[in-house]
Amino acid sequence: MEFRKLGNTDLDVSLICLGTMTWGEQNTEQEGHEQMDYAVEQGINFFDTAELYAIPPKAETQGKTEEIIGTWFKKNNNRDKIILATKVAGRSGMKWFRGGETRLDRKNMETAVEGSLRRLQTDYIDLYQLHWPDRPINMFGGGKGLYKHYDMESIDISETLDVLSDLVKAGKIRHVGLSNESPWGLSEFINKSEQLDLPRVQSVQNAYNLLNRTYEYGMSEFAHRSSVGLLAYSPLAQGYLSGKYLDGAMPKGSRTELFGRGDRYETHAAESSIKAYVEYAKKIEMDPSVLANAFVNSREFVTSNIIGATTMEQLKLAVGSSEVKLSAEDLDELDKIHAACPNPCP
Repeated sequence: MEFRKLGNTDLDVSLICLGTMTWGEQNTEQEGHEQMDYAVEQGINFFDTAELYAIPPKAETQGKTEEIIGTWFKKNNNRDKIILATKVAGRSGMKWFRGGETRLDRKNMETAVEGSLRRLQTDYIDLYQLHWPDRPINMFGGGKGLYKHYDMESIDISETLDVLSDLVKAGKIRHVGLSNESPWGLSEFINKSEQLDLPRVQSVQNAYNLLNRTYEYGMSEFAHRSSVGLLAYSPLAQGYLSGKYLDGAMPKGSRTELFGRGDRYETHAAESSIKAYVEYAKKIEMDPSVLANAFVNSREFVTSNIIGATTMEQLKLAVGSSEVKLSAEDLDELDKIHAACPNPCP
């Protein structure tokens, strides 16, 4: 397993990060434990979760994923062997977290940290991420551009960083990260932290895959200039890059079949691109999902690739992608497919 430095920290994280959002919904506690056992056996030392999980978000399952990780820590007494990342929910209409609107202010964040620590059965979090910005912004796709600019009251970035600073001083979190963030937002966080001597952002967790390479344009330079790398999520574009949904197929038990959350990938442009990637994978005798993960792994600006699986077979393929090195010819062919239809699912 390859390891890469997390920002400017002293932490070396595995190239493959174990994503966990299905545990407590599509996966049982026992299955979650089995996945963690296997991941550690394969050299993975980095887990990512969130107070929001399991997905899809709902009151009945909120926090279940963190609880499953917590019982695994208690059973194995190995918290010190894992670099643990979780997230606090930003502005949303979901009222079940803390009895009101979720915000990135002191009251919400201090309560959120305590809840996560309790569920995770630990006294510290290695990387605490803001799941999405407090300001109005659309970073979850939809094909209509990033967002419409408009003014709305929001928690100032310096106020959020001040709370994070106190949590670091208290030993409850070690480092800070962002998620679903824009170039402007990341720049502001870096500038505010330097101006006010507050915790510096070490990573950004955004979507990145063969159908959505928008991170390359405005964000990838931060890894080179500011040592803020990408924790890439959705490397298989919600499973669509495996080819399992091609030609209208709907595998029983899949996330789209269960929850109907795949609209952004069910367009003519996306279907055409997916077919091209799948066909190329077959040409070089590689599983399409391995090809998609290996592409993400190959990016210099990626600190870690957050994979997710509902079956052990899927997990083994994803973890195994860390051993696959795409050739210059492979990468050139993938670029050609991309150039024919750039970012069909931004």
